[in-house]
Amino acid sequence: MGFGRLERTPGAQPMSEINVTPLVDVMLVLVVIFILTAPLLAGSIKLDLPKSDATQPNEAPKYVTLVVDKAGQTYLNDQAMTPAQLTQSLQQSAARNPDTEVQLRADETVPYGKIVEVMGMAQKAGLNRIGFVADAPKTAATPAAPVVRP
Repeated sequence: MGFGRLERTPGAQPMSEINVTPLVDVMLVLVVIFILTAPLLAGSIKLDLPKSDATQPNEAPKYVTLVVDKAGQTYLNDQAMTPAQLTQSLQQSAARNPDTEVQLRADETVPYGKIVEVMGMAQKAGLNRIGFVADAPKTAATPAAPVVRP
């Protein structure tokens, strides 16, 4: 038995080139899609529409600002209101546009019960879209303003 050198064939070398064929295929499909859809987006029929007083442009949904300060006083659009006045004003707003949004701003020291009471007034008036407005927290990069006390 003779032990000699066994000849080995070198294995496959790793591929060092990027296969761009799939990329080219995808890009060509996108170009074809853009070529087909571009005329559809740009094409429109020019018309001179008749004028009428009966038509009104669509108005964006309005909003009212409802503020509750530290003392529990309520303000509607920066006007101080008693609970009866507030209820009446909210009902008028709901009658004009039921999609009116109430932007509720309240001091952080106001009791939760007072906030719930004001929200209840708005909902009874028919205004169900209520948004809570809050300030962003101060970051370390912005120094706080110095407090000046007399």
